[in-house]
Amino acid sequence: MVTAIILVNVERDLIMDVIDEVLKIDGIMEVHSVAGEYDLAAIARVEDNQQLSMILADKMCHQIKGITHTKTLISLGSYYNFDAKKLFKKPAKK
Repeated sequence: MVTAIILVNVERDLIMDVIDEVLKIDGIMEVHSVAGEYDLAAIARVEDNQQLSMILADKMCHQIKGITHTKTLISLGSYYNFDAKKLFKKPAKK
């Protein structure tokens, strides 16, 4: 599993639209409105780097109006107060 934090700059008048659209992307687990250099921080949890690349290059940068810049931080290690593998495990297909 790959976990990434995607920092996003957004045109101010479109921020709620961008949040709604980013949350629709498969693999995006959370979106936070943040103070500072960036407007949003999206948390992605995906199977591999290829899926992360599709989120960034295809969906966020080209399909969502209002995103002006992104910066991606890829997690090298994750530490939780809960069983993350159990929580983020995909259900078995029927």
